Amino acid sequence: AYKRFSELLPKEERENAFSARVPKSQILTLHELRANPFQHRICHVFSTSETGDDSMSFEDFLDMLSVFSDSATSDIKSHYAFRIFDFDDDGTLDRKDLEQLVNCLTGQGEESRLSSAEMEQLIQNILEESDIDKDGTINLSEFQHVVSRSPDF
Repeated sequence: AYKRFSELLPKEERENAFSARVPKSQILTLHELRANPFQHRICHVFSTSETGDDSMSFEDFLDMLSVFSDSATSDIKSHYAFRIFDFDDDGTLDRKDLEQLVNCLTGQGEESRLSSAEMEQLIQNILEESDIDKDGTINLSEFQHVVSRSPDF
């Protein structure tokens, strides 16, 4: 992990990799993130940057790798998946978050974009299945409940 992290840094900074921050643009060059539709959200969620530039320290990088490893528990994975899908960082998945989530999964192209009616029906189905307290949003415990019933998650 340290070797991969340090390789993202310019040569002159590699000897100080423990104290360096890798810019988001470099993190996005990782093979595992290149084709991920949530790549920007992943960087945002795992970054501890105080400037909001989504750069990563070595610890941030390790956290990201550990959550995506096969040995991470489903509780940890679902917690971070929830945070990644919570586009406005308000602690709930509302209709806007769900619409962005669907758009990330289906692609932004005209040929793959859902119609307004299809999007509304899909969001309604998601909420009917997941929104246990019927408040119009999905909170972390509701999300984890749905995920626990999905062995493929």
